[in-house]
Amino acid sequence: MFHRGEAKVLGSGTGARLLAGALAAICVVLVGPSAPSGALYAGGRPAVAARDAVPNRVMTWNLCNPCDTSDVDRAAEIAAYAPQVIGVQEACVRDVERIREYLENLHGLVYRVEYGTVLRKWGRCGGAPWNPGAYGQAILSAAPMTDPVTVEYPDGGSEDRGYMAVTTTVGGRSVRVFNTHLAQRRQETVRDEQTRVLAAEVARHDRAILLGDFNAVPEAPELGRIWALATDADPQCRPSPTGTCLPTTDWQSKFDYVFLRGITPLGHRVLPSPYSDHHPLYADLDLT
Repeated sequence: MFHRGEAKVLGSGTGARLLAGALAAICVVLVGPSAPSGALYAGGRPAVAARDAVPNRVMTWNLCNPCDTSDVDRAAEIAAYAPQVIGVQEACVRDVERIREYLENLHGLVYRVEYGTVLRKWGRCGGAPWNPGAYGQAILSAAPMTDPVTVEYPDGGSEDRGYMAVTTTVGGRSVRVFNTHLAQRRQETVRDEQTRVLAAEVARHDRAILLGDFNAVPEAPELGRIWALATDADPQCRPSPTGTCLPTTDWQSKFDYVFLRGITPLGHRVLPSPYSDHHPLYADLDLT
């Protein structure tokens, strides 16, 4: 017995064991029985087992910003196909960071990231009016990346645009990967100058992958310099009216490309998505 106002100290005997048991029972009620092994991350969900990306698969996707789209959904869309390299356009830094976290914590896919942001704009990426979010391109890669560059085109058209490039590993081979977003649809002369800048850099590499939203259909004259250097991941897609190029946008135009230089395509898919007005496009490649 102890008297009112006195504190009873539980030692290492029966009292301590009873207290420990009670606390354990409370934990079971609150947390649930036998959570999966692995650390819990901030969202309260258990971390999933690590997965391997498909080593010879690359993807391009215009994320559509600003759009009322969840980064959880964007991450799930990428994880369904687990590419080795992803080039994203209209990418806000804060969105890409969240997508990376969801890819790792919800899908077990770990990616590194390099940014090719060329603009800070509150209307695109939010943030404080005096400190708007960074916007442009990004490349996510399951393998390390080296020699990153970001180039802003001399004339972006109605909005600053540019390209980025990294060296990374695809299909077990080192390759230079480019990611770009050209000027908007009715700015052909601006895009023509942009492809001149881009093609001059791509031409320096015998083996290259060029991802991006070119805002131009395959037969557009401003893409002529790119077609002279590379082929589409779809062998049937050519810069001619007879080419059979699958549309990559909600308005049934092909604007998104995986261009290949010195690399053989094995297969490709366009993936209609409710999470952007552009469809993800992936390609499997032979780099032997």
